[in-house]
Amino acid sequence: MNARAPRIVITGFMGAGKTTVARALAARLGCTMLDTDDSVVAREGRSIAAIIEGEGEARFREIEAAVLRDVLERTEARVIALGGGAWTLAENRAAIATHDDCVTVWLNAPFALCWQRIAHAGHARPRARDRDPAHALYTARRAAYELATLHVQINEDQDAEDTAAEIESIIERQRVAEKRT
Repeated sequence: MNARAPRIVITGFMGAGKTTVARALAARLGCTMLDTDDSVVAREGRSIAAIIEGEGEARFREIEAAVLRDVLERTEARVIALGGGAWTLAENRAAIATHDDCVTVWLNAPFALCWQRIAHAGHARPRARDRDPAHALYTARRAAYELATLHVQINEDQDAEDTAAEIESIIERQRVAEKRT
């Protein structure tokens, strides 16, 4: 990736495929990727579930916001996968917006697909232990996700590499169009 290439920040609900797509996209682009959930776990030395259960979701969101700011300021990661709730907070969207080189991408996966992936993942998600509350959270978060610059529809027939290729293509078309203007 050249110096003018944007940083790509991927958002979406739990199970939408943010981390998997971010890895595939970074591989396509030959750049580094970072998952903010992994960064939170590494910084705190415990799982997200342990943080939320021990200190509450508000404290987790504070940690997550600090990690996001650090990632934006101090890392070379060109592809960043956000935790499912990170983009829903105005302070995090504002932090991302202060970086002109960031393009946000919403992986718009239907709830049924997200739930299927959550249920089969085999690890606890504190905000998605039961289907009905998870669906309510999905519905509540959609308005925030829609604020992302790019929207990429996700379905169960496409794999991460297909999605990464689509994102790369959309961003390249935008860069070409911007050069013309």
